[in-house]
Amino acid sequence: MRGARDAAQRAADALSELIRHHLEGVSAVCRSEDDGWIVNVDVLEVARIPDTTSLLATYEVELDSAGDLLQYRRVARYRRGAQDQ
Repeated sequence: MRGARDAAQRAADALSELIRHHLEGVSAVCRSEDDGWIVNVDVLEVARIPDTTSLLATYEVELDSAGDLLQYRRVARYRRGAQDQ
């Protein structure tokens, strides 16, 4: 892989295929200890009206050095209008 931008795109694509929720964006990208990548992807899980009450989640996606998905897990769930804790 060429860098953080490529890792973010690959993680978002892989997660989108598995969970079938609308992706909101990538909130973090960092190298893992084994030269892979750890990417946090924000996802809209439950759309509500008003939009500030929609439920979002952050998923941590781990890629190997070639950009292949190793694992993913939900690490947070929150209302769109909620402040960071």
